[in-house]
Order: sequence, then structure tokens, then C-alpha cells
Amino acid sequence: MKRVLHGIDVSNWQGTVDWAGHAEAGVAFAFAKATEGGDYTDKWFARNWNGMRESWIVCGAYHFARPKGDPVEQARHFLNVIRSAGGLRRGDLIALDLEDDDGLRPERVARHARRWCHHVERHTGVRPFIYTFQSFAHGGNCAGLAEYPLWIASPHSPRGRPPVPRPWSDWTIHQYAGSPIDRNVFHGTRQELTRLGFDPR
Repeated sequence: MKRVLHGIDVSNWQGTVDWAGHAEAGVAFAFAKATEGGDYTDKWFARNWNGMRESWIVCGAYHFARPKGDPVEQARHFLNVIRSAGGLRRGDLIALDLEDDDGLRPERVARHARRWCHHVERHTGVRPFIYTFQSFAHGGNCAGLAEYPLWIASPHSPRGRPPVPRPWSDWTIHQYAGSPIDRNVFHGTRQELTRLGFDPR
């Protein structure tokens, strides 16, 4: 039987998060919203980033994509916010939240996402997760992103059994519940998860 890790994801909507309590309850990894677009910073991010770290939870940071904006400018903003919150350490995870097309055609959305990911990967060595929904991916908004691990939001699927949209052939993280807090699973060990994260070598 393969090991399952339990995780959560949070943003400013949650306000103060009891990280020690979540760790005691078995939460092994988490993602916190850092940025959105080219200039928005989640005011709780630094507190969440440090709270996860202090509770020995695998740390993840995500950026909410605004495809109408400049992807490189958004990637720089994201990395600057992480840096000012204490920076990346070994095993830290990165994700792009790709769920809003800003009224653009799918190929424009997918190109924005690819350019954002390339910039982040070039400057951190980390291959970002792509967080998305099945219908959004089916619309063509994720074309060319198959090389990045899929974090699929599918709350109506049994935990650990989400449908996998193209261009992916498998999922890496499944967000299976969204109330009162977003809950996720990763099939594998902590070591396997952190291998997908930052490596300072």
C-alpha cells in the first residue's frame, strides 16, 4: 500500500492559521498563496510561510495567474515575495494556480503559463506544480504543460481518484475537498514530495 500524505492550502481568506494544530492533526504539506498578478501580495503569506516551516510542514507557495499581465513580471514579483518572507529552503514547493483565463483565448493563457513556469524554473531550479480544474484544462488552457506536475482540483471525485485531463497522463496532488479548508493528498512519502521541490545544490 503506497503511503499517502495529507496537505492543505490556504490564502488570506483563512486569516490566522493554526499551523501547529494542523501538524498535530497529520498535515504533512501545505501551500500558501503568495501573489496574484503583477503586484498583489497576500498579506498573510509571510506569516503562513514561517508558520509552516516552524511546524515541520513541507512548505509550498503558489501564485494566482492573471494571463492578461506580463508572465515574467508576475514571476519576478512572486519570487521577490518569497525572498522577502525568508526565501526557499531544500524541499520547498512552488505552484502556479491556473484557473482564470482573464477573457483570453486558450492558447494565450497556456503561453502565459509556460513563460511563467520557464522563468521560475530557470531562477530556482524548481519545476512548478500546475493547479487547475478539469474543465479549464479541457478547454486547452494548459497546452504544453505536461512536463509540470499536476495538482488537480476535483472535489467531486473520491479522494486519490481524480480524473486526469490532457495534456497530463497522471496526477501528483489531488485537492479533494474545499470546505472549511482546502484538503489535498499526495501519493508517496515526504522524501518523494520534497524531491519535487527546491534543491540548493
